[in-house]
Amino acid sequence: MHRKVKIILNPMADMGNAWRVARDLRSITEQHGGVDWSGTVYPGHAIELAKQAGEQGYDMVIAMGGDGTVHEVVNGLMKVPGGKRPILGVVPVGSGNDFAHSIGVPKNSSEALLRALDGTPSAIDLGLMTDSDGRREYFDNTLGIGFGAIVTIRSHQLPLLRGFLMYLTAVIQTIIVDHNPITMQIETDTEKWEQKIIYLILCNGPREGGGFLVAPEAQIDDGILHYAMITDVSRPMMFRIVPEVMKGTHGRFKQVKMGTCKKFTITSDRPLYIHADGEIFTGPGTDLRKVSFEIVPNALKVVRG
Repeated sequence: MHRKVKIILNPMADMGNAWRVARDLRSITEQHGGVDWSGTVYPGHAIELAKQAGEQGYDMVIAMGGDGTVHEVVNGLMKVPGGKRPILGVVPVGSGNDFAHSIGVPKNSSEALLRALDGTPSAIDLGLMTDSDGRREYFDNTLGIGFGAIVTIRSHQLPLLRGFLMYLTAVIQTIIVDHNPITMQIETDTEKWEQKIIYLILCNGPREGGGFLVAPEAQIDDGILHYAMITDVSRPMMFRIVPEVMKGTHGRFKQVKMGTCKKFTITSDRPLYIHADGEIFTGPGTDLRKVSFEIVPNALKVVRG
């Protein structure tokens, strides 16, 4: 059956190179019988465009950009009632492309587009965050609190670097400049404890930052959230653990706690910085101190690799 397809392009993805990739892919869409294109022009625009695509009867929405574009498209699609919700396709043209990696989408843009247009969809889970003010936001891959959010903010200030090197540089800067543990009261569906934490990440998929394997056992359709946290350690110890995170072997350190859950709630002694799939949810100037998370199984149909 021929799908009615809308491509949502972030032309500024990958430091502005995405529009050149999109230009070279138009011949594929024309051979397919034509698709409709929309470009994003401001933060949050892809949320609106994806929601509108569902309301306009599109069968599929393809996110063409990086992890941030996918994140916005997912949140837009989740505003559409389940029976009318379009299938998600992904053409990765961003810096990290961690979600695309998690679902097995080819790195080559032409191959990814052909796969999205012709592939068979399957259901994946999403994470859902709810803050103390009632704001709700879905995340498809990872959500970082504290250290990870600061790394994300810093990575946006490194215009000359791209991909994994950009994130690694931001990690090193954050260890040196922003090494501040946060006291958190944590409650999951199975346990409750208080801890000083440098780094906390909740994972639907296994990796972030273009290749940091933070939750190597996480699968995007296993019905659970995975988490990893680094407790109050010294800067030298952080530099020791970071290379292990790249390989996914950090769980062997006693200062690292890893686990799984279906629900996760945090109450903090000071404002929390949070990123969801690399998009800043709270940062400087905000005062969020309590937030909860849950897994939403089989939330969205996606064409995988």
